[in-house]
Amino acid sequence: MTARHEEIADELRRAIDREEYTVGSRLPSEAELATHYGVSRGTVRQAVATLTSEGLIGSRQGARRVVLASRRSQSFEELRSFAQWARAMGREATGHVVTQEYRPATHEDAIRLQLPIGTQVLHVLRVRGLDGEPVLLERTVYADWISPAVESIEPECPSVTQRLYDDTGLVFAYGEHIIDAVACGAQDAELLGVRRTSPLLRVRRVTTTREGRPVEWSDDRYRPDAVSFSVHNSIGNNALARKTAE
Repeated sequence: MTARHEEIADELRRAIDREEYTVGSRLPSEAELATHYGVSRGTVRQAVATLTSEGLIGSRQGARRVVLASRRSQSFEELRSFAQWARAMGREATGHVVTQEYRPATHEDAIRLQLPIGTQVLHVLRVRGLDGEPVLLERTVYADWISPAVESIEPECPSVTQRLYDDTGLVFAYGEHIIDAVACGAQDAELLGVRRTSPLLRVRRVTTTREGRPVEWSDDRYRPDAVSFSVHNSIGNNALARKTAE
């Protein structure tokens, strides 16, 4: 059974997610929160301490807590899955496959997926949207052993991660992400509805199973006016979080 202070901490996280408490604003006092949730001030103090350790709010002796982050830190699963991340914010995720084809693994594919050069791997170009607006292009290369399962998924599937779990039991357990910026090319500009040469946030990632077996590697490109990344550092937490651009 979840402790009451954990439930309150989660409700406060969601309120921060919805920007009921914006960055720089102060939370209600402990007494006000205790009255609102019908609990003791000690229970509220425990909930607030949890958010402080996560770097979401700041604390100073004798002062009300100030919100430091506009979006809660997210687990790797949420960071990996665009759809799960969108749902956590109350947004609708969409997806559409533009192209999908098998190609012989290049030298780069072979290194990232730990396969022999020339192995047939599945290349998928997918447009992802938030509430119907295109915000992300995913260029993903899937290892040969998982490619047939990916190929059978309908083009409009909102969450490939969830579908692969449902169909095969596959869990994306580990990943490495490299973030930089690139200029938008002609195809990207057309698919995302932005100007050519506009800056895009690029995330190159490799994900593996719990056993370390590579599943995919991808070059993801985000519209910076729709999505941004932030890193919140604290003594108890140092996590990468994705958030909508302000």
